[in-house]
Amino acid sequence: MRLLLLPILCFVTFTATAGTFRAVEESGAVLYDAPSREATPVYVLSRDYPLEVLVELDAWAKVRDAAGAISWIEKRQLGERRTVVVTAASADAHLRPEDDAPVAFVASQNVALELLESAPAGWVHVRHADGADGYLRAALVWGI
Repeated sequence: MRLLLLPILCFVTFTATAGTFRAVEESGAVLYDAPSREATPVYVLSRDYPLEVLVELDAWAKVRDAAGAISWIEKRQLGERRTVVVTAASADAHLRPEDDAPVAFVASQNVALELLESAPAGWVHVRHADGADGYLRAALVWGI
């Protein structure tokens, strides 16, 4: 049994990358229940939705979404750009990383925002699709 398993493992390349976040690169990206186009489609995601990459195979990535569901996506559908998704009912983005700073914009739940940088004291600097940027409390988003 050991002799048969070794050649099989040599043909499968995978990388464990838990904790790495990547955004969906194109709208209509399909998540599957297994690493194959013949597998059952589970979800269809829009562009910029963040996913946590758990494991990478040659052409597939095992991912976790903001709800905690685990599925598979073709790696070519993931970009290097970092995004976060708002998990609170709404989130005020401030001009500075301070609770009393003026509000730059308000993002609704499930809106994807570009992650520009982590800021001090539990804040993240984000950009909305319309170009507005501001600082959110990290606890209000997923994908960091």
